[in-house]
Amino acid sequence: MDTDELKFLLKLLGFENYRASLSANAFKTFKGKDKICQKLGDRELVDYTREIATVKISGSGQTVLKDPSKVPITDKELKVLENISKVSGKITPSKITSPKATERDVILKTLSERGLIEAETGIKKTKAEVWLTERGIEYLRDDYSPNKGSNPVISLELLSNYLRFLRKTLRVKPEQAVTPPLTGDVTDEEISDEEILQLIEQLDRELVKNNYLPIFHLRQKLQPPLSRDELDKALYRLEEANKIELSTLAEPQDYTPEEVEAGIPQISGGSLFFITVN
Repeated sequence: MDTDELKFLLKLLGFENYRASLSANAFKTFKGKDKICQKLGDRELVDYTREIATVKISGSGQTVLKDPSKVPITDKELKVLENISKVSGKITPSKITSPKATERDVILKTLSERGLIEAETGIKKTKAEVWLTERGIEYLRDDYSPNKGSNPVISLELLSNYLRFLRKTLRVKPEQAVTPPLTGDVTDEEISDEEILQLIEQLDRELVKNNYLPIFHLRQKLQPPLSRDELDKALYRLEEANKIELSTLAEPQDYTPEEVEAGIPQISGGSLFFITVN
């Protein structure tokens, strides 16, 4: 890890929940901050809000254009697909002038999910946010060690951020009695998938979510003792066992950024947000 990447992470530690706007004053001194952010993202130390950066038509998309009647596709989706097909290589969404940007982006996501276009994502150009991942927390807490011979100049501010981070994440929790899931935090470190399923059902009944429980409610109960990654894997196991279904969030404006970030990000964009018990 080079000095700029380290300083970027230490700056991020100074923000609440280790999450910040990429345009914040704290990052203005970084040259090529988008590149730094992407490199850290490739290593899964941070994540950031994304948008489709480039698209090109796929083989399946070409087939649909030859005979659109064979698949269900709206006129607007077909028009966007035709515009993309006119370019031999990749095209940026801004080059697609119709329909308006918000509707266009939804159509591009739909076409990508259906395999009619190939889409590459990048950092969102406006109001982008960046946050430390669970892997990033583990790396800074357990694994980071300066390279031999390196001598990065770290300010007292950055050192202070790091010390506060270590004190918080390494703090030893006093032994506590296990409390019922709906009356206090879960503290038992040995939690089975079946117990997680029971907790999902209890939370759904208690919060009256009609079998559509947002993941952040479950995280509030199970993190800690479970890490974010451990809970994600448990949910995937339950889904593979056909015990639950995970679905995406269509209207993020109904929730806070922290609640939305509690979902499980997907490579194709968006995140799994709701839990439904089968």
